[in-house]
Amino acid sequence: MWKELLSIAFYRAVFTEFLVTAIYVFFGLGSALDWPETPSILQTAITFNLAAATAVQIAWHTSGAHINPAVTMAFLLGSRVSLVRSVCYVVAQLTGGIVGAAILYAVTPGNIRGNLGINTVRANVSSGQAVAVELILTLQLVLCYFASTDPQRSTGSPAVIIGISDALGHLVGHYYTSCSMNPARSFGPAVITGKFLHQSSGLAP
Repeated sequence: MWKELLSIAFYRAVFTEFLVTAIYVFFGLGSALDWPETPSILQTAITFNLAAATAVQIAWHTSGAHINPAVTMAFLLGSRVSLVRSVCYVVAQLTGGIVGAAILYAVTPGNIRGNLGINTVRANVSSGQAVAVELILTLQLVLCYFASTDPQRSTGSPAVIIGISDALGHLVGHYYTSCSMNPARSFGPAVITGKFLHQSSGLAP
């Protein structure tokens, strides 16, 4: 543990997780704002696709490009990362989510911000249904991470595949919870807007 904590590469990886999560949240939420030309579901899904792929490409060789506390926790349970690294990654990701949302809030006109793209459960969707959907959406994303980053099954950057998995979740999840799959994506705008009630937490699994 101490060897890892004293490594420059370790802190570089943690900072990278912070940076790419901020980038992902900024661009992803930016596609869901209340502009006069209301963004389509396809536009939002493609934007999250590209944001995820870009973030993975940037961070792949430095930190493994988790960008998502759910992915980090899954990797911890799968013995792919240490407890110390996973804790530091999650803190960095949540902080990055807040910073990304804060920058978007600062550069967006007040009448356009709306709820800053926070995850909201649809009125005709129960809490149980919302949790079940988020579990399924996040599960497919995590499984995609495991499959595309397995050195025995794939080579090169998994950016494109993970981006597609992210878009897949948004194309379906938008109708239920605005699609989270990522606690950092949900936590950032919730902190900046101060709105935590009646929204998808993004904590599943």
